[in-house]
Amino acid sequence: MKIRLEKYKQKELILLAKKNKTWKELAWSLGVNEAYLSRDLKNEKVLISSQVYNKLCKLNEKRFDSFIVEILEDNWGKSKGGKNSNGSTKKLKAFDFDFKLAEFVGAVLGDGHIFYHKSQNVGVYGIRIAGDIKLDKDYHTNYLLNLGKDIFGIDGKILLRIKEKNSGRFLDFYSKHLVEIFKEMLIFPGNKIKNQSTIPKWIILNETFLKHCLRGLIDTDGSIFKMSNKDNNILRIGFTSHNLTLLNDVRSSFIRLGFHPSKIISNRQIFLSRKSDITKYLKDIGFSNKRHLDRLKNLAPSSSGQR
Repeated sequence: MKIRLEKYKQKELILLAKKNKTWKELAWSLGVNEAYLSRDLKNEKVLISSQVYNKLCKLNEKRFDSFIVEILEDNWGKSKGGKNSNGSTKKLKAFDFDFKLAEFVGAVLGDGHIFYHKSQNVGVYGIRIAGDIKLDKDYHTNYLLNLGKDIFGIDGKILLRIKEKNSGRFLDFYSKHLVEIFKEMLIFPGNKIKNQSTIPKWIILNETFLKHCLRGLIDTDGSIFKMSNKDNNILRIGFTSHNLTLLNDVRSSFIRLGFHPSKIISNRQIFLSRKSDITKYLKDIGFSNKRHLDRLKNLAPSSSGQR
C-alpha cells in the first residue's frame, strides 16, 4: 500500500525522524536505500509505502494519520498501455517486518530469484524459490508455501521441471507489491550475484530476526554432513554462495551471534565445525527444511534440529 500525505508532510515526517542521524543511519533503520530516502522520498517524488510510514511514525512517537489524503494500491500508477496480470496485482495483506519475514528473506537470498518480465505487453512480477525436485518437496509444499501465505496472504504456485540432466522444483509468488517490498530492502530483480544482494539492515540489527534469516539461508543453500578426521566423526554445517558480499555478511553474522565459522574457502563456502557450534546452531537456529532434519537424524539420531 502507498500513502499520500498532504503536501510537504511526507518531507516533514522524514526530517523529524532523521534528527541527528545521518541519511545512511536512517535508511538502515527503515530498511531502504539511502539515495532513495534522501532524494525521492524526502523530496516527495514518490509516495511512501505503508511499511516505511509506520516505521517513521514509530521513530517519531507521533502519528501523521490526520494528514493522510488517500491510501492507494501499489498498482495505482500502472501504464495505460495494458493491465498487469492478475498474479502481479494481487493485494498483500498487512504484515510485519518480523522473524517470519526474515526467514522468508533468507530463503529468497539463498535459492530465490526476483523477476519482472513482459508477456504480451503485460507486466509479470514475482519471486521464485528453487529447490531439488525430490528432496525439497516437503520444504516447498508444507513449509514455504504456508509461510508465504501466512505473511503476505497470497497463494504460491508449485512448478516442476523434469529433464534428464536438469530437473528442478520451483515455488512462485506473483505480486508486484511483493517485488517492490524486496526492492525497498535492496534485493532487486535480476542476477543476485551481479546485484550483490545481501541481508537487509533491519534484519542484521535484530538478533532474533538474524537467526531466522540464517535459518532460511542454510535451509536453501546450506548442507549438513559428517567429515571423518582420524578416528572422530565431525558433524559440519556448510553454506555455499557465489555472492561474496552475502557470504561475508553470513560469516560476520555467525561471528556476531557467538559462532566460530571457518574462513571463506574458494570464495564460495564457509563451515561450522566445532562441536559447540553445531550444538548451538541446532538449539538457537535449527532447520525448517525436512531435508536437513532427515539427514541430521541419520547422522546424529540423538540430535534435534527444530521445525
